[in-house]
Amino acid sequence: MSGDSSQGDKSQRNGVKNHRSALPAAMFSRNNISMWSVLKKCIGMELSKITMPVIFNEPLSFLQRLTEYMEHTYLIHRANASQDSIHRMKCVAAFAVSAVASQWERTGKPFNPLLGETYELLREDLGFRWISEQVSHHPPISAFHAEGIKKDFMFHGSIYPKLKFWGKSVEAEPRGIISLELPGHSEAYTWTNPTCCVHNIIMGQLWIEQYGNVEIINHKTGERCCLTFKSCGIFGKELHKVEGYILDKSKKKVCALYGKWTECLYSVDPAAFEAHRKSDVKRPEKSSTQSSNVEEEPDEMPPPEAETVQLIPGSELIWRISPRPDNSGKYYAFTSFALQLNELDAEMEHVLPPTDCRLRPDIRALENGNIDVASAEKNRLEEKQRTARKDRSKSNVEWKIRWFHQGSNPHTGAPDWLYNDNYWNRNYSQLPDIY
Repeated sequence: MSGDSSQGDKSQRNGVKNHRSALPAAMFSRNNISMWSVLKKCIGMELSKITMPVIFNEPLSFLQRLTEYMEHTYLIHRANASQDSIHRMKCVAAFAVSAVASQWERTGKPFNPLLGETYELLREDLGFRWISEQVSHHPPISAFHAEGIKKDFMFHGSIYPKLKFWGKSVEAEPRGIISLELPGHSEAYTWTNPTCCVHNIIMGQLWIEQYGNVEIINHKTGERCCLTFKSCGIFGKELHKVEGYILDKSKKKVCALYGKWTECLYSVDPAAFEAHRKSDVKRPEKSSTQSSNVEEEPDEMPPPEAETVQLIPGSELIWRISPRPDNSGKYYAFTSFALQLNELDAEMEHVLPPTDCRLRPDIRALENGNIDVASAEKNRLEEKQRTARKDRSKSNVEWKIRWFHQGSNPHTGAPDWLYNDNYWNRNYSQLPDIY
């Protein structure tokens, strides 16, 4: 379906809304644009404080990008349906891995949310509704809360990534707690995301890797899933790999997990997994800790040792990524789910608050292929935000956060942002004029 026809097709089949399968305009080529001219004075700085040309953006806010956690919501439903806690942990682990899968080849930068910006997504077909709000600008903090349509789960957290430029790469260190609650089992799980790194931002082909340790805790049973997202290594042997174990409350390994965050995740008996590892030929590999010594970074993305994950006999497939649409390369490497995030129709526009990302003029202009308008609007909005902040400081007026409040995570006790349960009442009076 072409971009034009998909924009106008809002019919419903069997009571389910048809979502678009393309954007109004293809992305612009970045081949003739030098990011070095922007970043050469910014080594070691936080990228959240650097103004980037709009050509390096994708037409989504970071709040919308966060919503891509929910692309594989069926894994939560599958966990809910299971009566075995280990199987539930497998599904939750797959959900955590799948959350970063859409980042593969996504080299465009999402727009920084404005203070007070919001995003809602109601997907009855997938069984959830989502609300997020930019609750802080310095430091940038995005809070989100999703719940099952049938109140069968709650998924919430706050994200404030620490972005650093290291010369040849940009590293995003995740900060913030992610929580998943399954009321039907009286269970709560918490974890954090791995570190994301974009290589070759100065010259060459951009490529992305995820690395670091992720620990998922079932706070009711004491079971844990300890995953390692492997850095690629000098020869690319570990490219995209993720592996680890599910441990019972006595720290005994009861299950091994392995796969690639770009592709799939399997479970297998720990003994079979360890026997397979011993039989694998060992090669030198990069430390899992990212170094600021740029000479140690591979200049080009190492070719993967195999196109697919090597299957261990007796393995069970837990999750496999959905194939991207054929037009993905034309539209910012978006998944089908991502293509739908910024769609806006008259019925939706009637109920949205004026702070919703879909109403941001710079994002809308970039999506429509109007890069000059997008750039001008981006600069206008940033200046408007700066002016509003100065006016508040002069009048001693504090910013009012609408849909979240600061508190303690109920499962870890760590500082967190908690949803106030008011958004879906649809009372949007006295909201700020941020656009």
